[in-house]
Amino acid sequence: MKILVVGLAVAAAVVAGSGCKQGDATPKSTQPGLVDGRVVFPPGSEQLKSFTAQEVKAAGPRKLQLTGRLVWDEGRTVRMFPAFGGRVTRILVRAGDTVTKGQTLAILASPDFGQAQADARKAKSDFALAQKNLARVRDLYAAGVAPRKDLSSSEADYARAEAELTRATEKVKLYGGNGDSVDQNLALASPIGGVVVERNINPGQELRPDLQLANSPAMFVITDPSHLWVQLDATESQIASLRRGQIVQLRTDAWPGETFTATIEAVSDFIDPATRTVKVRGSLDNRKRKLKGEMFVTAELDAPAIAKLQVPEKAVLSADGRNYVFIEEAPGRYARAEVTLDGVHDGVAGVMSGVELGQKVVVDGNLFLYRLHRQLAVGAAD
Repeated sequence: MKILVVGLAVAAAVVAGSGCKQGDATPKSTQPGLVDGRVVFPPGSEQLKSFTAQEVKAAGPRKLQLTGRLVWDEGRTVRMFPAFGGRVTRILVRAGDTVTKGQTLAILASPDFGQAQADARKAKSDFALAQKNLARVRDLYAAGVAPRKDLSSSEADYARAEAELTRATEKVKLYGGNGDSVDQNLALASPIGGVVVERNINPGQELRPDLQLANSPAMFVITDPSHLWVQLDATESQIASLRRGQIVQLRTDAWPGETFTATIEAVSDFIDPATRTVKVRGSLDNRKRKLKGEMFVTAELDAPAIAKLQVPEKAVLSADGRNYVFIEEAPGRYARAEVTLDGVHDGVAGVMSGVELGQKVVVDGNLFLYRLHRQLAVGAAD
């Protein structure tokens, strides 16, 4: 934003001879004056050549700018934490490696996993025993030797053994075991295909399953970097212009002159109390792998114009907390007008009030007019 900010001090020599000194050869009639609050120059004044004016135009769609950063697409990202405690014995991948679904990333020597394997073996043995006992009691019951309650008890034991076997074996299978042996070696397999973007374990390191609760980093972070999320910060005044499905153009210093297209997927339902911003999330295709996680970006999107009019940015002067323009009412006649702005972008200021369509505002020489206006106003007051 390049709106000129005017100081309170007025240069004494803004206009050569604007207050005629005794013996000045230039007649008073050739000097500018203040008429009905307007700065008026006499016809043919050489000073008029330094002024340039442009018309007030109807405002077009405005551009919103947001800042943010790129992050991994959480729908395509896995953070791995240990399911069992153990010691790292082998690490088979490094950060940056591409892995496939089911590929082993590391090996842990885990007594806890060994206990789970032992539980599965025991459950298998108990189920076999319950199965044999049920068959025996059924034969005895059919022969009229065993009472009905013995048969019911055996059937209940069989059901419990079967359920325990299923639970224990499925737990071991979930982590790559088969339940037939006890070797305590836990293979950490990737649940998805992608790229290892983080590796936070070392050989010999002791791991515990409660690391996630302690906010420790994941052992491995695996993601598909061909698709990313962008997290943007929007101000309260921009919320009304944001919606799902909106197209956003992203720019980054890493690729000057190039834009990347993202689509807004979610707008937060609350304002961050610390930053007073609203979090906006978008997604984008990154198959060319030019963009990286945690890269800072600037987002730009079209939004409906709130202001009906616009003027060149350099026509606006800011002084005493207010914004002004000078309107060229006629050649050599300039009126100062206070304006209300709707923001500035790409050299254009949106104007809510203070000017009308088709009027001309001064874009070159307006600072000179402002100082002259103040000087003449002070002189008139004296």
